[in-house]
Amino acid sequence: MTKVGQILGRLGVVSCLLLTGLFFAGCQTNKADSSFSEVPGVEPVAQGGTATGNQTATPAANPNPAAPATNPDSSAEFIKSGDILLISFADLPSGSQMPPFDQKVKDDGTITLIYNRAFHAAGKRTGELEKEIRDFYVPAYFINLTVTVRISADRFYYVDGEVRVPSKLPYTSDITVSKAIASSGGFTDFANKRNVKLIRSNGRSQTVNCNKVLENKEQDPLVLPNDRIHVYRRIVW
Repeated sequence: MTKVGQILGRLGVVSCLLLTGLFFAGCQTNKADSSFSEVPGVEPVAQGGTATGNQTATPAANPNPAAPATNPDSSAEFIKSGDILLISFADLPSGSQMPPFDQKVKDDGTITLIYNRAFHAAGKRTGELEKEIRDFYVPAYFINLTVTVRISADRFYYVDGEVRVPSKLPYTSDITVSKAIASSGGFTDFANKRNVKLIRSNGRSQTVNCNKVLENKEQDPLVLPNDRIHVYRRIVW
């Protein structure tokens, strides 16, 4: 009976060990598959880093920040004395019409429009002058008004006398007397370089000594549209 009791005791111990092992195995199986604890109020993140739920994705930074805006009027040409301006008024009251103005910018830089109103035009861009004209006439004279200012493309200057190629040349940008003469082939052998006449479009004139131009650029005046340069012949004994 002693041996039987020993055998039964050993079977009881083995049974207890098996039951304990099965109990712990079941507890491990019921655990969540995630290695992170869930925090209240925070949406879980799926594998691969993709947010779930209603999280808002942070927009990617723009690799190309916007370039600074260019001035639409930056390429517009400045108005100069002697320019011919073509000025038109539109959007007038029903039935009203006004022919375009053909205005030459005076030596003092002004033009004169309707109601004898003078506007300073020289040194301004066309858009600036358009706004100034409109601001004067609206609403004092018109309820609405659209002003358009254009510089006439028909602008020239003239070089004659003792130059190699007397010319009528298009005025496209600022040019001085010496450069205008160079654009006409330069002086002839008989040119009087000390007696060059710059005749403005209004009839006024001044004498330029081209021998002093290299030493003093202030003695090389700018040519304006429709000006004339005449190079006199020197006296040969």
